[in-house]
Amino acid sequence: MKWIDGQLDADPQFRAQVNQMLGELQVQQDLIALREERGLSQRQLARMLGVRQPVIAKMESGKAKNLELRTLVRAATALGAQVKIAIRKKPGRARRSPGRAGTRRHGAARQSV
Repeated sequence: MKWIDGQLDADPQFRAQVNQMLGELQVQQDLIALREERGLSQRQLARMLGVRQPVIAKMESGKAKNLELRTLVRAATALGAQVKIAIRKKPGRARRSPGRAGTRRHGAARQSV
């Protein structure tokens, strides 16, 4: 673990890629777990969403390119769950300009969908 921690600390771009992949993996695992907890097959969930079974298989395998937030929300809702989106500052990043600090134009930074 020390080696990978060193690599992550040394290369912010690598850290961002790893974090993105881990986030995607978590969504896939969550979808599968929710579907299985509900006792649904991929085909049954697909019918509920009005899509074909291969769409669900791609979502769960991470092979769905450009997965729309709407599709993810529909799947979560059909499975009795919700999607939460959070925007957070990157760690260790300096402010861009002192004049903009503390300015929030669009309300809360965290929203539940």
